[in-house]
Parts: sequence; C-alpha cells; structure tokens
Amino acid sequence: MLKGRNLVDPEDFTLEELESIFELTQEIIENEKDFNDVCRGKILATLFYEPSTRTKFSFEAAMLRLGGQVIGFSEPGSSSVAKGESLADTLRTVGAYADIIAMRHPNEGAPIHGIEYCPVPLINAGDGGHQHPTQTLTDLFTILDAHKRLNNLTIGCCGDLKFGRTVHSLLKAMSRYENVDFFLISPHELQIPDYLMNELKRKNIKIHEEERLENVIDKLDVLYMTRVQKERFFNEADYVRLKDSYILDLEKLKNAKENLAILHPLPRVNEIKIEVDDDKRAWYFRQVKNGMYVRMGLIAKLLGVR
Repeated sequence: MLKGRNLVDPEDFTLEELESIFELTQEIIENEKDFNDVCRGKILATLFYEPSTRTKFSFEAAMLRLGGQVIGFSEPGSSSVAKGESLADTLRTVGAYADIIAMRHPNEGAPIHGIEYCPVPLINAGDGGHQHPTQTLTDLFTILDAHKRLNNLTIGCCGDLKFGRTVHSLLKAMSRYENVDFFLISPHELQIPDYLMNELKRKNIKIHEEERLENVIDKLDVLYMTRVQKERFFNEADYVRLKDSYILDLEKLKNAKENLAILHPLPRVNEIKIEVDDDKRAWYFRQVKNGMYVRMGLIAKLLGVR
C-alpha cells in the first residue's frame, strides 16, 4: 500500500495508512527480534543539511535495527554541495546508491522540489520552519500510546508556535481527527503563522489562543512543549527577551490532570525543569524511543519489506 511512496507532509498519507504504520510500529515494539533482518541488503541515505541528533540517529538506528545499512552526511560542507552541486543532482546521485533517502534541509519546500528528481522514496526529515512529518508520526503514536485514541482530546501547544515546524505539522495532523480542541499558548510575537491559522479555521477546528499556561493547564489531555529556537531568530535581542517565556515545573503541574501526557520534540533548554522528568506524566523520553520504532515501521512500509 505504501511501497515506493514519499513522505513530505503528514497529510500525504490517509488516516488508514497512518493507522497501518502505527499497527506495524506496535508489532515491532512487541516482537523486535522478528524484524532484525527485514531490510538486509537495503541502504538508507541520510542527507542532513542542518544539524540534528535525535532525528538523524533515530533514522540510522531504525535502519540498522532492521538489518539494513546507512550512508550519508551530517554536514553539507563535506559533500559536493560545497562545490555548488544542486539539490536535484545530489538526489539523483545518491538515489543511484541507496534504496531510500531521509533528508533534512533548511529551505522550506526543498523536499517537494526534491521528489521530482529523486529515484527512490524520499522522507522529509524537516524543512526549515515548515514541516517535520516523521516527528509528527512519532507524536501521534505517543499520544495514541498514552491515551489509546487520537480523537476527543484537548491539546495544548506551548512556546514557539511561529517557527516550530513540529507544532505546525502536529496541528495539521491532529486537525484530521474528530473532536480535538487546541489551546495555543504563546507570547504574541511567537503565535502560529497566519497561513496556518487560516487553514485550521477553514476546517472549523476549535482553537483558543492563550498567553498564560497556568490559565488552561487543567483542561489539557496533552501538553506539547517547545523550545524558543535561537537559530530561527534574525534579532538576538528578541530571542533573549522571549527565550524564558514558558517554563514548566511541578508547581504548574499541581492543577493538571493525572493522565496528562507531556510531550516535547527535544532538544530542551530550560522550558521543562529537570524535576518534571520523574513525573509519570512526562512522556518526552518515551517519545524519543517511539521515534525510532515509528521510523522502523515507516522504512519497512516504504520499502515494501512488510
């Protein structure tokens, strides 16, 4: 069903196709040893034009745990990109060596352009402040893991909602499920972009904007925290002024639901205090491991080995 497909945007897959990925992911978690060889002889190329720890390592770990191999770069200066090679030519070349490619690029829309030239399945591992679909699959699976459903939920997204591509992808993805309310918690300067707000309003999604986390934390089933991203600011003074706008600690959690699931795409700076890590509502490190398993399921599906 998904063999040979690309993943650029979370909406590239139907809800039924997403469900099939999540079912396979759960099967891998429960019987990982049964999948140790399914990608033997297959090669994943990781083309990372931006720094990454979790996403790059989780793709590589996913392929290695499936029995495949990995090639790629984590610094474009060490590739022919430094000589002026175009994205199209890089993808054509690497696609001649690999069976599947995961690419992170600083330019929004680069994966959409890239799939025109890529001869193998291309996975968007993040493009600028736009989309991060495999993180979104990870987030959806973690919410499903925590609440056993993806509908009838109240979700709070807190922090940098303007530049946070993980938030943009999650909002679009969750808007496809029934009866989901969103609380968007941010300073005015970091509210979600107008184009995304308008898109969500056209879908008649229930959206509430709020500047104080304390005012709404008791209503939430899921709290998605984000860091204020220094690398997305043109003005360092604005970053310094806003970087500590929202810090989650145990005091704020006193009024939260007992089954609240706290997610974070990581890395964190100080927006979640370390004291929260041992709270049963902290799901962000389980979310990290889920990311590897989700990518295992996705790779297996796109390569058609299961």
